[in-house]
Formats: sequence, C-alpha cells, structure tokens
Amino acid sequence: MITLSQIRLNGTKMMKTALVLAVMLSPPAAAFAARPLITDDAGTLGKGVFQVELGFEMSDHRTDDDGVLTREDASSATTTLSYGILDNLDVLLGMPYEKTKIREDGETVHNEDGIADLTLEAKWRFFEKDGFALAFKPGVSFPTGDDNKGFGTGRMTYGALFIAAKDIGPVSFHLNAGYKRNENKTNERKDMWGGDLAGVVTVAKPLKLLANVGMKTNTDRTVATDPAFLLGGLVYSITDKIDLDLGYKRGLNKAEADNAYIAGLTMKF
Repeated sequence: MITLSQIRLNGTKMMKTALVLAVMLSPPAAAFAARPLITDDAGTLGKGVFQVELGFEMSDHRTDDDGVLTREDASSATTTLSYGILDNLDVLLGMPYEKTKIREDGETVHNEDGIADLTLEAKWRFFEKDGFALAFKPGVSFPTGDDNKGFGTGRMTYGALFIAAKDIGPVSFHLNAGYKRNENKTNERKDMWGGDLAGVVTVAKPLKLLANVGMKTNTDRTVATDPAFLLGGLVYSITDKIDLDLGYKRGLNKAEADNAYIAGLTMKF
C-alpha cells in the first residue's frame, strides 16, 4: 500500500524535476499571473495605476514527534498596496496580520495574534520583446512584528526575486527563483533560497484556473527537509478591475502545512 509519506516524497521529487526543467527550457514572456498564486508574474500595473489586494489564508499542520501529537492552526490577513511609478516599475507595500494556535495532545500551549513584519518591494520589468519579458523584484522587511510571539524576525531582512513567464495561447507559465537574507533574533537560518512554477489557463473571459508548485529553504536549522507545496485555484473577474480568487494549497512533505485555504479580492483604480 502506498502511504501518504511516500506520496509526499514522490511529489517533492517531481516538483524538483519540474523546477529544473522550467529553468532550462522555459523562455520568459509578458503575462500576468494572479492571486492566489505564490508565484509572481512579470507584468506591471502601468504608470499611475493603484491596486489593492486583500488576502486571507487558513492553514493546519499536524506532527507526531516522540509520541506527542502537535497541531498548529494559523491564519493571516494581508493587505498589499501597489502603485505603478512607471509603465514598467511598481512599488508594493505588504501589511500582514497573523494568528497562531498550537496544541499538544489536545492542550493549548500557544495562542497569539498580532501584526507581522511589513514588506516593501519594487518590481521592475527590464526586458520585453516579441511577447517575452523578464522582471526583477527586490524587497526588504521591517521588524514591526513581535518576534517573541513568532510574528517576525526581530531584524530587517532583504532579498530579491527573478521572474520569467511565457504565454502559449490561453495558457501562461510563470517561473520564480529568489534569495532572502533572513536576518533574525530567533536562531533561524539566514540564507534562504526558493523556486516555484505556476500555470494559468483562461477558461472563459471572466474565469481562470491555475496551478502552482514550489519549494523554499526551511527556516528551522534543526530540520533538513525543505517545505514544498502544490496549489490549485481559480480567479473570477467581476469587472476588468475587480477579481475574486479562491485557492487550496497542499503540503508535499511534513515541513509544509498539511492544508491551506486561500481567498482574496483584488481591485485596481
């Protein structure tokens, strides 16, 4: 009988293979991804355009270490404000609020909520030709969250993301690869790497279906396994400037949350 752990292990191997092939074979293209994807797109808003993204996520994670059954339930509400400074340059401010509850053998040992670290990023589409595009997205985080409660690192962090994409008819592909210098007071790993790949299919004018797979370095120094995920979702455009989104994310190994449920609203002005 195939076990859940074997499925997760095989899923992780497949995800690694997909990422390698994507880097080797996928040329970039000008296209937009969307919430609820983890992967970003190479598109920008355009000069003078303002965007508000409201996102909500709930997740659960169960582990069994040395006979102690632990369940972590987490939720987050994030507001992201974006503005097009130039046609090919956006600035983004992310403001997250988080809640975490941890139970061991049914007894609550941690139950906290609060503001997490604010993020400030810029996205620059520096190449575009014949339907192809490349973008670069540097960013920093500010220690606005309480690191003692698990809602921040206690220090400013910085990093950058490389973005590439390709359109093939109604299907678009998006590839991200990034690095983060995770300065912190919580004894986490400081050098963080990540990569993910997404596909978006336009089913009809108002409806898009999407899938996403990715992996990143584990912040926990004591754990060798890096979190990996698989995500599926949809976007429904109420108007050209208002989108609703729903998503489900599944962990491919024990380092990632077992389940995550995602919903959001995007508005342009």
